[in-house]
Amino acid sequence: MTTDPPLPLQGTTRLPACFWITGLSGAGKSTLAQAMHAALLHDGVPAVVLDGDELRRGLCADLGLSDADRHENIRRAGEVARVMVSAGLAVICAFVSPFTADRDRVRRLFAAGSFAEVYLSATLATCAARDPKGLYAMARAGTLTGLTGWDAPYEAPVAPEFVFDTASVQPAAMVARLLLCC
Repeated sequence: MTTDPPLPLQGTTRLPACFWITGLSGAGKSTLAQAMHAALLHDGVPAVVLDGDELRRGLCADLGLSDADRHENIRRAGEVARVMVSAGLAVICAFVSPFTADRDRVRRLFAAGSFAEVYLSATLATCAARDPKGLYAMARAGTLTGLTGWDAPYEAPVAPEFVFDTASVQPAAMVARLLLCC
């Protein structure tokens, strides 16, 4: 049994596709992922969100925050996204994914035009001010170590398909821009 390749739509990304949203904790990854999901469903596009926090409670619950565990977390997430895209879904992934090599490895799982890296470039100060999970407060107090961007590295994407500064761009505008590409 063969399947037809995804049809090219507007822009350079074809659906089904993987939208890989990366950025620091508090940058707005989950917010953007949920807004994108709602917009795709509204347009009749079958879509799913893979959220790092959710996967850490289930599929990746056995992993910690060591570099090796972070690599494995992203490897698993990428494989799940690949399977879902192969099944015809648009997949919106919201993961800190701090290492360039891991994001590049995930990118290679997808056909050309079926993967878009979306970098939310909020500054550390912006993310710490938002602090939706209280992680920065715990890091400041010394009760949390290994927070990406604080005392653990984050390698910002060099050439993502999209870059949004979430201090100045609202989720609806980001979604509109993303939908123009597909």
